[in-house]
Amino acid sequence: MATVSFKDKIKGVGGDALYEAKARVLLEQLEAKIPASLRLPPAILADPPLDVTHIPETCGLLTPQELTITELDATTVCQKIAAGELTAVETVTAFGKRAAIAHQLTACLTDFFLDEGIKQAQQLDEYFRKEGKVIGPLHGLPISVKSHYPLKGTLGCGGFLAHMETSTEDCDMTSILRSLGAVFYVKTNQPQSLMHLESQSTYGRVLNPHNTNLTPGGSSGGESALIAMKGSCMGIGTDGGGSIRAPAAHCGIYGIRPSSRTTPTDGLLFYHHGQDGVFASTGPMCRSARDMRLFLEAVLGANPALRDPDVLPVPLKVPDLTQKKLRVGIMMHDGVVMPHPPTIRALKLVKAKLEASSEVEVVDYIPYDHDRGYSIIRELYYEDGGATVRRFLKEGGEDMHPLTEWVISPPYVKDHDTAQIWKLRDQRDDFRREYSDHWWSQNVDVVICPPYQGTASRHDTAKYWGYTAIWNLLDYPGAVFPTGLVADPAVDIYQEPPSPMSAADEYNISLYDAAIFKGAPVSLQTVSRRFNDGLVLAAQDVIERILKS
Repeated sequence: MATVSFKDKIKGVGGDALYEAKARVLLEQLEAKIPASLRLPPAILADPPLDVTHIPETCGLLTPQELTITELDATTVCQKIAAGELTAVETVTAFGKRAAIAHQLTACLTDFFLDEGIKQAQQLDEYFRKEGKVIGPLHGLPISVKSHYPLKGTLGCGGFLAHMETSTEDCDMTSILRSLGAVFYVKTNQPQSLMHLESQSTYGRVLNPHNTNLTPGGSSGGESALIAMKGSCMGIGTDGGGSIRAPAAHCGIYGIRPSSRTTPTDGLLFYHHGQDGVFASTGPMCRSARDMRLFLEAVLGANPALRDPDVLPVPLKVPDLTQKKLRVGIMMHDGVVMPHPPTIRALKLVKAKLEASSEVEVVDYIPYDHDRGYSIIRELYYEDGGATVRRFLKEGGEDMHPLTEWVISPPYVKDHDTAQIWKLRDQRDDFRREYSDHWWSQNVDVVICPPYQGTASRHDTAKYWGYTAIWNLLDYPGAVFPTGLVADPAVDIYQEPPSPMSAADEYNISLYDAAIFKGAPVSLQTVSRRFNDGLVLAAQDVIERILKS
């Protein structure tokens, strides 16, 4: 593979002269917000290593206390602030400084406003001093925000430069988080169109901190890279086809796609408002399993359904699994694309560990017609044949990214008249019913499966979303967790030449070179039926504990 300079690696999406001029202004504005005291030496940026995760610890720009704070998960941060052991100011300062370093190495940010975050934190610290208590369950917790979440006074967009705006108000999610005590300090990068499992935009291409030749995933790739770099311990993503789970998996962090319409989505910047063939979910990306529960309990505890009539008032019920033997289905592949060797190794390991445990019962889960389901959701994404995407690109003078062209192209995508839309929705609903019947016939509580057909992919190659998008079609919640394994070229090789199951599988096989993926985290996904979000969290805890015992 040809060597690419770091400067070229992080280059953003191009366009015509007017687009390039606007893009240059945005990049200069962002760069000016990074203090000189937090700038990495030019020698580091000229030729950084492939794995940049350790640079914040070794660059000398953070104090020992700041390094200690940024090692904490969100739950510990909240506990320490509530106990008076940490202040909100020192917490957001530490994460903000580390975020600035992370951005220089991964292009993960679109806005940096640490000064504003410190002002928020000062108000919270003053409240704590006067009242002797926290304002809410997330008091003082720094939370990073994906670009298309409106946050008052900050820039954001729905996937295109033509869609860029400065938000005059918070959206429902950021408003609720603010009321719970969260502190905002950065916004994070996302891809053109918001419909890639990659993250390259006007602001640059986000790099995977574990191996910058690989993608951090998308569309919440800025979040996953930032959290993996420990410039955030909690971020908010969105997931309409894998955009929380794939980036979480690629960067070795945690993330959950809740059942749709249980968490707030009103006000998000997007270009297909009113398109309800598939509902996207909003959810957390974080550093520990318990942080997922912290987030969901806090947000759902604020009763978002009282604000937005489209939110379903479904409480989070996390069952006690000590009273019941968990029945886990293992899905080695989806019948369409065989995962790469590192993921197969992780699946075999988790299966062996679970089979040896008295806490769970393990069965082989047989997937049901995932190819048909994936075809349905791909068609649902762009019922206008991609016309809106093309219009926004033309308005902004923005070049079409190769993955944008792929996602809006035939055979899956075509323009639909009203009758064709009704027919497509009917096919969706028929498939959901068939799949529900199949799930019951398998007699499982949860399924463990790949979150992607391998580890993090090479840039611009993520052209199969079936391992996440199928669950979006069904609206089954799914959580991703790191197995603790990483891709190892010494063991992760094909034992015999693979036989492709499909054209998509043939393409996936062609992408695999064990040496290229060295060091990439290997993650898995826990899935259950709609509204069983609490069961997903509880089961994931049990499965991960047994796996890592």
